[in-house]
Amino acid sequence: MEGPQRPQTLSLQLPTGTDPAAIRARVEAVELLLERSLRVPGTNVPIGLDAIIGLVPVIGDIVTTALGAYIVWEARNLGLSKWHLTRMGANVAFDTVLGLVPLVGDAADFVFRSNTRNLRIIKKHLDKHHPETRVIEG
Repeated sequence: MEGPQRPQTLSLQLPTGTDPAAIRARVEAVELLLERSLRVPGTNVPIGLDAIIGLVPVIGDIVTTALGAYIVWEARNLGLSKWHLTRMGANVAFDTVLGLVPLVGDAADFVFRSNTRNLRIIKKHLDKHHPETRVIEG
């Protein structure tokens, strides 16, 4: 017979390095947290903190914009072109402007996922310029 069972805790360790693989892991973790960390009960619709925090007027929009800007900042650290950084900034700005409109902005968080779009841009860059960071999913 085994001893008492310890409750399992969620352990998430993010790399702190400046190498492309570490940046990729951090950006993927932030995107997961903001866009797909929870499921709507009874459905298979993913939501994240972006949709939940966005319900808090002004402060929620500031927090989610700052986290979106963090992803753009990490992209700059990876050396993405000014064109890609501008596109990513526009995604965050559009999401922020939508979020300022009561109710419409909250509904838009389910449709327009700026952080997922920005992660896709970063992954394309990494797959092309740093293929060793590619993660095989399956």
